[in-house]
Amino acid sequence: MLARRFVAGETLEEALPVVDRLHSEGLLTTLDLLGEHVEEPARAEAFTEAYIALVRRIAHHRSTARQRRDANISIKLSMIGQVIDEDLAEANLRRLLEVARETHTFVRLDMEGTDLTESTLDLFEAVYPDFRDHVGVVLQAYLKRTERDVERMCELKARVRLCKGAYNEPPHLAWQDMPTIREKYRRYMKQLLLHGRYPGIATHDDELIGATKAFATEAAIDRNDFEFQMLYGIRPDTQRALAREGYNLRVYVPYGTEWMPYFSRRLRERKENVWFVVKNLFRK
Repeated sequence: MLARRFVAGETLEEALPVVDRLHSEGLLTTLDLLGEHVEEPARAEAFTEAYIALVRRIAHHRSTARQRRDANISIKLSMIGQVIDEDLAEANLRRLLEVARETHTFVRLDMEGTDLTESTLDLFEAVYPDFRDHVGVVLQAYLKRTERDVERMCELKARVRLCKGAYNEPPHLAWQDMPTIREKYRRYMKQLLLHGRYPGIATHDDELIGATKAFATEAAIDRNDFEFQMLYGIRPDTQRALAREGYNLRVYVPYGTEWMPYFSRRLRERKENVWFVVKNLFRK
């Protein structure tokens, strides 16, 4: 089954051996429980409890595993009440972050479509002063608003994951051609390396990987001051090679029963996503 290439399992117990294997190869990990756009308060509560249980479980696993490498989690705010009521989402997020702080775990707030971008950043800024070391956010290079968002996150010294962006957004909101998106990505990558706080450079693009390595060398930026990030199942040989070169490389490890809606929506939204999956079936 194709999904098995990119999803570590339907349960956390299936995903944890994958995490252990990646750690044994010198890689860092982020666990990502699949799901999105919850519209019922009871389900938002259930996912909040699931995230809290996940944080406690990986903290315990970290304390007992042979390879005690960094593992954190990524969440979608739309799973814990964002599309129902922002106050509900903030309350649930604060409950989660209290446990994250207690267990020394980092939580990344994933970014979804532009209908939720402003809300996600508002919720992030609402909780950030109380959880500076335990929460970060994602910015998408193809959005036209991202230039000011990068500047704001650098002012805050917030931890940012920079990616190209995978949603189908209209031309007035997002750059459409890949040369422009790459140019924007390179610009924001440089800003984050120079003025940000331990940015995550999330890309499988050789051109952008090379540009990041070259700029870090040119600007004398220590390899421990940032990390590369890639998805589970995408270019595993490249992931290990970067780790062997001394770069921090984090693998995003998705798991859960809702993998079918996850893949269906991504592949339906943009033809580039279909090409990305097909192309990377054959890349190392």
